[in-house]
Amino acid sequence: MGPRTKPVMHYEAAFEDYLRRKGLPYIAVDEAKKALFAGAKLKSFDFVVYRPNGKNLLVDVKGRKLAPPSPSLQNWTTREDIDDLRQWQDIFGNDFCAMFLFMFHWPGAPETAPLKDLILHQERWYGMLAISVTDYREYMRPRSEAWGTVHLPIKEFKRLAKPFDEWL
Repeated sequence: MGPRTKPVMHYEAAFEDYLRRKGLPYIAVDEAKKALFAGAKLKSFDFVVYRPNGKNLLVDVKGRKLAPPSPSLQNWTTREDIDDLRQWQDIFGNDFCAMFLFMFHWPGAPETAPLKDLILHQERWYGMLAISVTDYREYMRPRSEAWGTVHLPIKEFKRLAKPFDEWL
């Protein structure tokens, strides 16, 4: 795959390890984007994941930490992330679905986690919830005008986001 041109956060590394263990074909996008879309002014997403059935996935990983004792499913992102990811979906076409993958790091014991289906990577536990950019955009609400951030109300997030495995 070659050297990466950007630092890899532990959330992205955990997801990449998951993809490898599942045997799913993927591309870490930072190099591929530069080669294919050198003139693009869009923020890069993180992975293209090729599925055996259905649309392939353009995945933007959003790392969040769940903090006991009252963990909350923080699902904020920026308006720019939403606009750019939608544009990438348009560029790639109808055979692709753009999504946010919220990777929640759980610092406690896995049996106490608020999410099921955790994965272990380098002695850290993670839960993964994915949502299409289309669904996110439809239900998003302003979070901070100053920072240009939006979020989904927790009720909508729990209804729409699903474990990544369910996308496969």
